[in-house]
Amino acid sequence: MVRQSTTRRAPQRDAADLFASRVLVCDGAMGTMLQAAGSPLDIALCELSLTRPELVKAIHGAYIAAGADIIETNTFGACSTRLARYGLEDRVAEINHAAVRAARDAVAASDRQVLVAGSVGPATPTNSRGRTSGAVLRESFREQIAALVEAGVDLIILETFGNTDELIEAINAAHDVSPTLPIVAQMTFMEDGRTLAGETPAEVARRVEGLNIAALGANCTHGPQGLLEILAELSRHTSLPLAAQPNAGSPTFVDGRFQYATDAAYLARYAGRYVQAGAALVGGCCGTTPAHVEAMVAAVKGLRPPVRRRASSATAGADSPEGSSSAVIPSRLMQKLAAREFVVIGEMAPPAGGAADQAILDAAVLKDDGASAVLIGQTSSPRAQVSPTSLAVLVQQRVPNLEAILTVATWEKSVMSLQADLLGAYAFGVRHVIARTGTPPLLGDYPNTGGFWDVDSVELIQLLRGLNEGHDRHGIALAQPTAFVIGARINPAAEDVEREIEDSRRKIEAGVDFLITPPTFDVTALETLMDAAKVPEDLPVLLGVMPLRDFNHAEYLQHEVPGITLTESQLERMWRAREDGAIEGMAIARELIDQARASRRLRGIVLTSSNNDIAELTGLMREVTS
Repeated sequence: MVRQSTTRRAPQRDAADLFASRVLVCDGAMGTMLQAAGSPLDIALCELSLTRPELVKAIHGAYIAAGADIIETNTFGACSTRLARYGLEDRVAEINHAAVRAARDAVAASDRQVLVAGSVGPATPTNSRGRTSGAVLRESFREQIAALVEAGVDLIILETFGNTDELIEAINAAHDVSPTLPIVAQMTFMEDGRTLAGETPAEVARRVEGLNIAALGANCTHGPQGLLEILAELSRHTSLPLAAQPNAGSPTFVDGRFQYATDAAYLARYAGRYVQAGAALVGGCCGTTPAHVEAMVAAVKGLRPPVRRRASSATAGADSPEGSSSAVIPSRLMQKLAAREFVVIGEMAPPAGGAADQAILDAAVLKDDGASAVLIGQTSSPRAQVSPTSLAVLVQQRVPNLEAILTVATWEKSVMSLQADLLGAYAFGVRHVIARTGTPPLLGDYPNTGGFWDVDSVELIQLLRGLNEGHDRHGIALAQPTAFVIGARINPAAEDVEREIEDSRRKIEAGVDFLITPPTFDVTALETLMDAAKVPEDLPVLLGVMPLRDFNHAEYLQHEVPGITLTESQLERMWRAREDGAIEGMAIARELIDQARASRRLRGIVLTSSNNDIAELTGLMREVTS
């Protein structure tokens, strides 16, 4: 059993009178102070209460010496759902007890009565916002808060919450554990004045007004000036005492450490303004130090919290999303697939160099020959090329009534760049995306190196689905949802069949709208894979078809291109064809197309030329679409 602290504890106060007599000053940053002391960024900082308790105690002591009335325990993220990332999910109580003990020991070493607040952050794991159930969140909060209460905190500070639903789960969990313990609830707001979930300060205030909390406020993300604007807006919509804990401005990353430039005097000036706006609690978040806290203590000394009177609510329309949702252009491709039309798509490769005029002409030819859409392939050469995104935009805008399907490979960009490019393409009319993990092109002595791979194809599908639901990879709300049509690859010639089956299932579960194959020469093998992967009957699957040029081409694909396999009979036919190889290759392609048409499972084809020769495809496309 973990030994509880025996140091003195301030008498517990009712939530209504915690901030009644004077403005209280909370401490500043714990995380950036620990990092400044040499702690790396890739560990659970809350675990330092166990491994380096004297360091944590020293930071608390510095804030107490600066005059802080409240110090927060080193327990941000110390819940099971967040600690699981580090394999520490079974040590929640131990870590939280140790953190309270370090804070209590620091208070005991001083000659002042200082309140110890249990710091509780969002329980949602990083990059999992919206994908964790309320029951799991509440149980995670309840476990951590119970440990904090058992160890002897005086109040709970819920901080840096980006979603009001999760904040309410935390408030309810705290009330379940200790109905009388004062709770300070703090949201974090983005640069647009909304939470990560897209909520305005007014919406947050209305939802938590009657939940018996001691104060409502904001912390993190903003510096002193930006947080004042948020606080002023909160003040208009709640009668609760307010709390404000800004960052020390915006950071720069230097020599492996985040550095903040805001000086103490500047932050202290804004502490006084926070009080004028209704704050009963002021403090600091990322980048703030004991020097900042000392300056704030001096700035608010003797000030009493203002009497809070809720201002009249703004009109109903004031908090509605800005602007009306623009009409979503329906996907003609998906309409044809839904009508069970047999669709034909032509694939194009991004051209080398900066000239795209010929590619636009090729796209127009494919449309005239009956293509329902064009698939823009991924970058396949180390030479400078027009980006697939740019080519998709050009085709979408310059070839009337032709839809571009953009291949997005995750190896070449960070997740933030992927999101930015996707939203940019969407703004220019691109709606169809094929999600691929991809492989960098060969270059130099060490080929296939230098990729990002922040996400794989399945995670990219989830990212796209999130954008369609109105939030980005990190759960931050968009001003308006997207309407991407999401595709992915399924490959019957994959070397690891079991893995391909599992990957296909994951893609389907992630929410794809259609599947395509790479150039495929065995329709029976594809249907077997579809059965094994449990591809739904109503999920369109398109067969990739590539005409063979000659036997050398067939042999090259068979032995040198991963993920493409020809049947023995096809290889034999190409060998026997000799100088008539191109004719035989077209015959094989026609047979595959006929099999696709006859299959009840396949809904179309993607025609591909091995050397991006559009002329090679036009005659075949006219035959298929006539």
